[in-house]
Amino acid sequence: MATAPASGRASSTAELLRGVPLFAELSEPELQKIARVAVPRNYPSGTIILREGDPGDTCYVLERGQARVTRQHADGRTITLTNVGTGEIFGELAMFGGEVRSATVEAVDDVRAIAILAGDLKRLLNDHPEIAVKLLSALGAKLREANARIARQSFQKVSSRVAGVLAELVETGSRRPARAPGEPAEVVVRSTQADLAQLAGTSREAASRFLATLQRAGVLTTRRGRIIVHDPPALHRYIY
Repeated sequence: MATAPASGRASSTAELLRGVPLFAELSEPELQKIARVAVPRNYPSGTIILREGDPGDTCYVLERGQARVTRQHADGRTITLTNVGTGEIFGELAMFGGEVRSATVEAVDDVRAIAILAGDLKRLLNDHPEIAVKLLSALGAKLREANARIARQSFQKVSSRVAGVLAELVETGSRRPARAPGEPAEVVVRSTQADLAQLAGTSREAASRFLATLQRAGVLTTRRGRIIVHDPPALHRYIY
């Protein structure tokens, strides 16, 4: 099978990068420069892409599929931090320092990503410091967003936190046709109730009780390893 021309691959990669908040402020020539040093990677479902504690020298942007970010708790439990989907970046701190990985990232299904080596990006930043300023600004915005999320979780009720996490997961879920004309498209979220509880910072029992409430209201249906959200907009009525 013939491979895509390098120029065409760089253009499609630049288009992907344009949708990533970290790179959103870059100009088209700047995006093209980063795209030319990016390398396509494929990971079958279940593959560990990054492992907590390993040296970090690469960041990734998901082009297709979903991945789960987890950390190992001191008592041996694995805690789900978040899920990442198409157009999202992970491992980006490797671009600015040779620190070890702070979390493990596993492919939930077959994943296609582009990898950017820290060394390649550092050379690019040395030649074009204006790109570094924009990236640092975007990282600052991401940190502020993380702080705001932590603050919200500190004051929200369990129902609001679970609904908020579900609404975020819906953004990267698999869409399928609505059950009837005029109704919103359904979304399949590949997440267990235990994962959802961890993401919301609550117990599995508390999350399950709220999911049962949403199921009785017709908002969603729970299945083994996945949640089918019939009415995604309705989730926002439970977030306050």
